[in-house]
Order: sequence, then structure tokens, then C-alpha cells
Amino acid sequence: MTTRPVKTAVIGCGNISSIYLENASKWEILDLVACANRTLPRAQEQAEKFNVPQAKPIAEVLADPEIELIINLTTPDVHAEIGLAALRAGKSVYNEKPLAIRREDGRMLLQEAEMRGLLVGCAPDTFLGGGLQTCRQILDSGEIGTPVAAQAFMLIQGPERWHPSPEFLFQVGAGPLFDIGPYYLTALISLLGPVRRVTSSARKTYTERTIGSGPKQGQNFAVGTPTHIASILDFASGPVATLTTSFDVAVSAGAAINLYDVGGALLEIQGTKGTLCLPDPNMFDGPVRVRGLNEKEWREVPLTHGHTSNSRGIGVADMAYALRHGRSHRANGEMAYHVLDVMHGVLESSSSGQHVQVKSGCERPSPLPADLPEHQLDA
Repeated sequence: MTTRPVKTAVIGCGNISSIYLENASKWEILDLVACANRTLPRAQEQAEKFNVPQAKPIAEVLADPEIELIINLTTPDVHAEIGLAALRAGKSVYNEKPLAIRREDGRMLLQEAEMRGLLVGCAPDTFLGGGLQTCRQILDSGEIGTPVAAQAFMLIQGPERWHPSPEFLFQVGAGPLFDIGPYYLTALISLLGPVRRVTSSARKTYTERTIGSGPKQGQNFAVGTPTHIASILDFASGPVATLTTSFDVAVSAGAAINLYDVGGALLEIQGTKGTLCLPDPNMFDGPVRVRGLNEKEWREVPLTHGHTSNSRGIGVADMAYALRHGRSHRANGEMAYHVLDVMHGVLESSSSGQHVQVKSGCERPSPLPADLPEHQLDA
């Protein structure tokens, strides 16, 4: 039996919208009917480019009774505002990361959705890609034994070198922790479960940055948030992880993941029988590598799952299936709120000089079956 598609609209037509709009047409479960943006001409431009039937003002999209699901791709400072407006209009909502900037706004989104019987989802959904789903299968199989520790770092110079308008990436609600951290935290939480305690130190290395490209090249701007954050995460299931995110590192060597040819990243889980080296959690593919206790070399593992290209929006499709079939969705608001809570705890620990107990929790999302056809998540 064919599942009735979910009528869906995108609000926010910035750069990231292109990949969502491109991918939405590949999922039969999604019927993308409209684009909306703060400035209508941009919505019209994206609608024409990606064959979306209508471009509308935001208010008209929210007022349309046929639209069931909103993909909220606005800037982080209005994620909560637009998300709440969608819920109050009777629509489920999938936010780009982070879920919100403030904890209280994130909680409000979840409470509103529960009260109305709606769903909240949130990026990143890269943990549903073939690379990290293969890692999930390896962990669940016991191949590396019981997880003991994890190492995660993302070290780059900062996006002001190449981004034409990078100011927002260095303000509260962004920085390396809030901008890139959700990829690493979501990957780890999807594999190891929730975090119970955090400890950290953070610094703002430069009070000003200089824009390196585009029409504003050479202009300086003030930095409003820490740009190098080193943290320790105690997971409820036992493992202790280190997470370092930085926009302050000129060059990094020895990393498993190459970033822009100068920066580096690493994501590893160490177990009692071996170590799992994970792929870039900002991507959907591999490589996935394992080295057992008595093995002399790393072994690349063939990917067990599909969706290895840039599949942003797979979390939206999974949420649409959940709406139709009455099941839980994987890139859900509870996990996104937990990520938000952990990130705030990291900054609070640095400010207070103390451990911070993480009050929220979440379930590990269920793994995807390995034998699914491309662009289908439910039988």
C-alpha cells in the first residue's frame, strides 16, 4: 500500500535550503508544496530553481491548512520563534540545528508539540547516513567490546577566511561549539546514549576577526562567544569522552579527517576489544575503520547502509513516515534538546570552574534497517 505523502513547506531559503529542496523531491513520502522566506524574491528564486509549486510569505504558509510539516531553515536566532509559530498553526516542525539558542525556548518547543500532539525534529541527520549507521551496527555487534572512551575534535582557523558574512558565526548561539559541535555530539549520543555530566575550559583567543573574502573583505568585527572549547563528557552508559571544538587552530596534524587542507578532526570510540574510527559526522559516508586489540593495522569496513551522498533531509523524511505510521522518529526534538543542554552545560562549566550535571536525557534512536531501498525508510 502506498503511503499518502505529507504536504511540506520550507521556511528560510538561505544557502542550506538548496540541498533540502533538491533532496525533498527524491522522497515519495514528502510532497513539497511551498517555499517561504523573509524576503519573497528569494523564495521565488528557490521555488523556480527546484520546481516547488508555490513561493509565499511566511504568514501564508503558516495559515495554509493543508500543510502538515514545516522545514525551518531560518537563522538560529529565530529557530524557536518560527518553530513555535508552526506548532501553534497546527504543523509539525523540523528545525535546522541548533533546536534553539536558549534552553527555555527549546523546552517550550517540546512542550507545545506534546500539548498539540505534533512532532518536533531537528538536524543534524547525518547520523542516519551509511557511515554512522555502519558504526552503530559495529558497536551493537560488540566487535570493539564495551565502549570505554571517545575522542572527538574539530580544529580549524575559522570561517571568516572564506565566508563573505561570517559575523553571526562568532556570536552567542554559534561559535565552533554551537555551529559544528551538534554534529559530533549527535553522533556520539546516537551511539552511546545521553550525557550525564560535563566539565570544560573555554577561551576567546581573538576579540576581533577580519573578513577574508567577498565584498566586506578587510572589515573587522567583534567576537561575542568562546572560540576554543575543550570539554569532558561523562556518558550515563559509562564512557568518558573528550570533545574539543576550535576556530583558533592554524594547522593540525595527525587527524583522521581532513578539513580544508589545514584543519583536522577526529572521532573515535575506544572499547575493551578495539577501537572504532568514525567518519566525518558532518557527512553521510565513510570511511569507517576498526582496529582490534591484536590487529597491527586499521581495517576499513564496507558500509552496511545506503544514503551515503549528501542526504540532508533524511531526518525530515523519517519524521514524515513517523507522522503517517504513528511511530517515533529518529532525528527527534528530545535528542536535539539534550544536545542543546549539553552545549550550554559545557560553557557553564568553563564559566563556573565546576562540573555541570546535565538534567535532560534522551533515548538512543533506533538504528535503520540495513536492507532498505534508497529513499525509503519504512516498508
